[in-house]
Amino acid sequence: MGYTLGIDIGTFESKGVLVDFTGNVVAQASRPHKMLVPQVGWAEHRAEEDWWGDFCHISQTLLREGGINPAEIKAVACSAIGPCMLPVDANGAPLMNGVLYGVDNRAETEVRELTERIGKDVILKRCGNALTSQSVGPKILWLKRQRPELYAQTAKILTSTSFLVHRLTGAYVIDHYTAANFSPLYDIRTQSWVDDLAGDIIELDWLPDLVWSGDIVGEITTAASEATGLAVGTPVTAGTIDAAAEALSVGVTEPGDMMMMYGSTIFIVLLTAARVTDPRLWSAPWLFEGQQASMAGLATSGTLTHWFRDQFARDLDPSEAFAVLAEEAAASPPGANGVVLLPYFSGERTPIHDARAKGTFFGLDLTHTRGDMYRALIEGIACGTRHVTETYGEIGHAPRRLFAVGGGTKNRLWLQATSDLTGLDQILREKTVGASYGDAYMAASAIGAAEGDLDDWNPVQEVIEARPSDTLDRTYATFRDLYEATKSIMARL
Repeated sequence: MGYTLGIDIGTFESKGVLVDFTGNVVAQASRPHKMLVPQVGWAEHRAEEDWWGDFCHISQTLLREGGINPAEIKAVACSAIGPCMLPVDANGAPLMNGVLYGVDNRAETEVRELTERIGKDVILKRCGNALTSQSVGPKILWLKRQRPELYAQTAKILTSTSFLVHRLTGAYVIDHYTAANFSPLYDIRTQSWVDDLAGDIIELDWLPDLVWSGDIVGEITTAASEATGLAVGTPVTAGTIDAAAEALSVGVTEPGDMMMMYGSTIFIVLLTAARVTDPRLWSAPWLFEGQQASMAGLATSGTLTHWFRDQFARDLDPSEAFAVLAEEAAASPPGANGVVLLPYFSGERTPIHDARAKGTFFGLDLTHTRGDMYRALIEGIACGTRHVTETYGEIGHAPRRLFAVGGGTKNRLWLQATSDLTGLDQILREKTVGASYGDAYMAASAIGAAEGDLDDWNPVQEVIEARPSDTLDRTYATFRDLYEATKSIMARL
């Protein structure tokens, strides 16, 4: 018997698991960290402390609590939030904080200028994705323009996972799934780096080598062994973005399978038989060669529930606040007594791609309670999710199976509201460990050691059935109309 180790770096917390070849979890560990917001529209992590520091702490903790010899770990895989933008020097040292994924809007000007210069149709045809706050290319251009002294010192541009893999193995690599978010530098047709669309952004040899997520790309070095406790020579896979690893953890393996990740954001992955190119959604090669995926994501979801707790539940014990808020919201009927929320507190990603969108509570009067507002918040996030799932239906890719995963699945009100508003049943697996569990499975598969498939590793536990509601349909109609009626005002703000 051997083991694999999977570690995932999330927006607010990192998690790791030690798993045997049958999928049994031997040990778990986690470590919280903060998302830095130095100014409105920006979102950052400290690469040394939040990414590498968390990885080392969790690895050491898993080894200690698992009580096994490091040599018994036969492979390691990691995932992390993404796509991120991190410039490093010739020694691989970070030159600034890591710029986070689509929740960071700092490159709005560059997105607009590149889109106008290259053309929307060309970008969509070549890159598979419209330029948005999720795109790394504009953020690199922002670095070149706004931090020229750091750009001049840059040897490589990494994302969160590629930074971790470099620290573990010395290799500079990035998986195709993550690289597809580097528009306009990645050609989705040839699955290669390109500079003919915007040669002024960066030299292509500053970018990591392209590989597939399950590829073994190196081994634990002596320096990494000393920092993590892992044995020198342990194989390491290329890894991927956390959402992809989370999708794998619940068995998203066939066209028509969709994962809905309830985390700091809602993130959705749908496997498709052919490449999907729609400007409202994102597209990328999947984790394994020959497979395709389409993605979507809201900008604020779990983050918004934390914001509400911190601002409006200061009278409650933080360890009990979410449970109390859920009780109060449950006392409010579906439709939240007429209160409607637009969850655009960090702009919005799919399907509207509006960095200037604003969060809105609408319809308040003096009879409304905190419970009404919290229920409206939950339903507002679910309305944003329905907007995405409807978009998939409009282009002929309605999901065949929907798997729910992530910490937010513990919020039953949120889970049920999502099914009720989208009209989709949601499948819950027995193990809800998340992306790190998918990492461990990927590591086991990479070395041919996984015993059984994901259905064997992680059986179905429960199905959340949709309950159609005319009231919620009216809430959703108001939700859609409210944005259209106020988006010009939002832009002025």
